[in-house]
Amino acid sequence: MLVFKSSRGISTTPHLFQRLKQTDKEIVKMFENDHPPNQNTTNLKQPRRTSIRELDERFMRILKIFKWGPDAEKALEVLLLRVDHRLVREVMKLDVEVNVKLQFFRWAGKRRNFEHDTTTYMALIHSLDESGFVGEMWRTIQDMVKSNCVVGPSELNVIVRMLGRAKMVNKALSIFYLIKNRKCRPTSNTYNTMIIMLMQQGHAEKVYELYNEMCNEGNCFPDTVTYSALISVFGKLGRDASAIRLLEEMKENRLQPTAKIYTTLLAMHFKLGQVEQALVLFNEMKDCNCNPTVFTYTEVIKGLGKTGRVDEAYGVFLSMHQDGCKPDVVLMNNLINIMGKSGRLGDAIKLFESMGSLQCMPTVVTYNTIIKALFESKDSTLEAISWFEKMKVNGIAPSAFTYSILIDGFCKSNRVEKALILLEEMDEKGFPPCPSAYCSLIDALGKAKRYEAANELFQELKENCGSSSARVYAVMIRHFGKCGRLSEAVDLFNEMTQLRCNPDVYAYNALMAGMVRAGMIDEAYSVLRKMEEQGCAADLNSHNIILNGLARSAGPDRAMEMFAVMKTANIKPDAVSYNTVLGCLSRAGMFEEAAKLMKEMSSKGFEYDLITYSSILEAVGKVDEEHVHADI
Repeated sequence: MLVFKSSRGISTTPHLFQRLKQTDKEIVKMFENDHPPNQNTTNLKQPRRTSIRELDERFMRILKIFKWGPDAEKALEVLLLRVDHRLVREVMKLDVEVNVKLQFFRWAGKRRNFEHDTTTYMALIHSLDESGFVGEMWRTIQDMVKSNCVVGPSELNVIVRMLGRAKMVNKALSIFYLIKNRKCRPTSNTYNTMIIMLMQQGHAEKVYELYNEMCNEGNCFPDTVTYSALISVFGKLGRDASAIRLLEEMKENRLQPTAKIYTTLLAMHFKLGQVEQALVLFNEMKDCNCNPTVFTYTEVIKGLGKTGRVDEAYGVFLSMHQDGCKPDVVLMNNLINIMGKSGRLGDAIKLFESMGSLQCMPTVVTYNTIIKALFESKDSTLEAISWFEKMKVNGIAPSAFTYSILIDGFCKSNRVEKALILLEEMDEKGFPPCPSAYCSLIDALGKAKRYEAANELFQELKENCGSSSARVYAVMIRHFGKCGRLSEAVDLFNEMTQLRCNPDVYAYNALMAGMVRAGMIDEAYSVLRKMEEQGCAADLNSHNIILNGLARSAGPDRAMEMFAVMKTANIKPDAVSYNTVLGCLSRAGMFEEAAKLMKEMSSKGFEYDLITYSSILEAVGKVDEEHVHADI
């Protein structure tokens, strides 16, 4: 029982003493039974004793009314309530402001013969977490760890999850190691909680380190949750071989992989181009009675579709029904996309029409996929427009990507004016400027030699977005180079670097092509070297651009020299490279070298194009004429 003693002699002040007695009576009256005693019980000699639970409830009632303060303290004294761990936990459950709970918790911690334990600390920590008091929650966790409380693995699991949700990863790590070193030995569940928290917050590099610590504990053994997390992490880090090896480790430890693990690994195999290994895993999971999920089927269908095995992908879709697995909209969108890209537009539309019966309603992505397939199949643009109208009629709002697909499709079909109208409509609907839509329009206008209109759109994009993408810059640089406005192309390229919009291979190629067109071969060559110094890998087109410049302006020797270098490099010459050098040799009258190169081309499966072949015939004809005139 708590007894409150005052250091002041309040009994010497009659008025104040009388008021205190009155307050006591008022508080006691508040805690009287809500119902009057039954008249039939008047003959009982002793009154019914009030239970601890009823006293608690009355105290909770006064706490709700007066919050925490002198009146609530007085209620504890009058009711003779003992401050113990049970009472503290009950207060933490109460529907009052979290600050009231915090004040009571601190007050209780200062009472004589009372010390908070793990249960009271965790009760307050839960309340602070639910109320979003992250800073106070962290301070309370620190206080608990510094106290004499024994923090076990289950409490550590909860703390780690809370700190993870609050994105306090470093603090979660510090608490984990502090508790591990001082208080408890983490279990497999604790390590799994840490690993999952690190994954969710994007700290994949730390996961494997924690896994090694777990294995070295001696009492912790990885389970399917651990392996599932590790395999996902290795996939994100690009360490696919390590992820695949973990499957064998699981089997050695007699653990059955889950559907999620199988799905993750077969997706990795598909990404690496190991189609057969992926299919072996798919069949293995079915043989092990591990039923594939819709996510598994989606990965298999996607993987087969990317390698052109369209019929097999469709066969997997059909077998899915037999296995009792229902498709979702993501799977259907992927299958429709595969059919559209392979030119099987009719099958794609049939799949679309079957979605209703499969209780899988089309989304904006589904319509976008069909519209894109229509443009790619060179079908009538009117058909694409009809699908655009159909989606709006069916209550599906077009996305920015819908407009981007339509604008790109109209640009490629030389309907630039229609594309410009759609760009205005896109703007009216409040969509942010779409760089890919602008890129398509700028390119189409450039190809139509409407350079000023292209530049106007380019400037508009920069004004609306504050910058532009490297690809849009590359398109504009290319068109400036084509129309002989090389200085403007160079200015744009320099502007990219100033705005920290790192030039990509397309931007470098566009600038080099403009320089070659202007006869500035050495300058273009220096750009190629700078490009590689800046860490931007040159592609085959980069080398072909320089090779073309050397072949046309520097003569056959320098062209053949670069051609020889290309043969020994990682980037091997293609048909364009061979035709470029062949044309150079024929113009220089080096027919024996040209004949050897033609044989070499044929042996490698390359064909010389009509322009090159015509130039060879023309050159041979000129030589024959010169011989005739010489004989005369």
